Amino acid sequence: MANANLGDARKAKNDEFYTQFHDIEKEMNAYLEYNPEVFKDKTILLPCDDPEWSNFTRYFAQNFEKLQLKKLISTSYAPNSKPREIPYQPTLFEIDSPEFNETKTISNGKIFTLSHDRTGDKNINVKDLEWGYLEGDGDFRSDEIKALRDEADVIITNPPFSLFREFLVWIVEADKSLVIIGNMNAVTYKEVFPLIKENRMWLGATANSTDLVFRVPAGFEVADSDREKAARLGYVGDYTRLGNACWFTNLDHGRRHRPLPLMNEADNIKFSKHKQVKDVGYQKYDNYDAIEVPFTDAIPSNYDSVMGVPISFLDKYDPDQFEIVGIAKRGAGDPALKTKVYTSADFPNYSDLNATPVLLKPEGPVNTYPRILIKRKR
Repeated sequence: MANANLGDARKAKNDEFYTQFHDIEKEMNAYLEYNPEVFKDKTILLPCDDPEWSNFTRYFAQNFEKLQLKKLISTSYAPNSKPREIPYQPTLFEIDSPEFNETKTISNGKIFTLSHDRTGDKNINVKDLEWGYLEGDGDFRSDEIKALRDEADVIITNPPFSLFREFLVWIVEADKSLVIIGNMNAVTYKEVFPLIKENRMWLGATANSTDLVFRVPAGFEVADSDREKAARLGYVGDYTRLGNACWFTNLDHGRRHRPLPLMNEADNIKFSKHKQVKDVGYQKYDNYDAIEVPFTDAIPSNYDSVMGVPISFLDKYDPDQFEIVGIAKRGAGDPALKTKVYTSADFPNYSDLNATPVLLKPEGPVNTYPRILIKRKR
């Protein structure tokens, strides 16, 4: 149901998944452990947020001095530009402010900034946030938000799932550092995979292949199984869990410099915990010059040619240990990597067979799942 939730979000343009403070803190700590000055003297932009209660805003405002930030900018999207089903009520913080405007609270986005000790208590924190209404609705594609993007050094947020591709392009075209949440399946997108292959973006340090819990608007339809899983993780009420959400970043962290401990080909076939590997070994694809490795921990340490591995391999990918050659998936792969393109003269279902790598089995040709094609570095 996690995949279904993300799919439904794309269809309905309901992108209101609110990230938990603990998950943000855990991810940022991984970058700080690798480089304590990763955010020093940086301007951080948090677009796609509702700054009054955003956990992204809260985390960076609370830790402004610890992180040695230069400036924090947080912006939101106007309520009347969101789906009508999402209820809106101005916070007491906004209503009690002299800046409050009954029209703009609905039609305009908001901007919060933090850069100096406004209260005079010799600390820069949440109490020093300054806010106002944006000129427009806060859409990241507007010239107003583009100007803030260009001012920033690092862009950090949970962007709308339905606009993930466009949002990523928006960041990359400005050549900014990024830490954003997306769908793990996005690694196969044509806008995403080239960045991963070229080592210009990679998976974050935490939450990959595990459950992330998000708060959702009151009344948002959540599958019982996802609500129950969120409850077991300690989140009761308007929460859901997404099992295929992950972080994407171009900030370095220690996890991507840990070589995978692997057995050689013979030992895998003899000792692997995976019955498929022990029984069948490593089969050659019929349409790619590579072998099938169905499990990341079954990658043979002594194989020097190309291997097809699951997309989940990227969670363990060490660029010093392996080179990414390409991806084998219809619409995302490089046709030059294929050794065979099927036609109706080969098999009746040739179109499906051209989608992913194919293994020839006694019962006939069988598609694998999409595969990342890798090669061991010597």
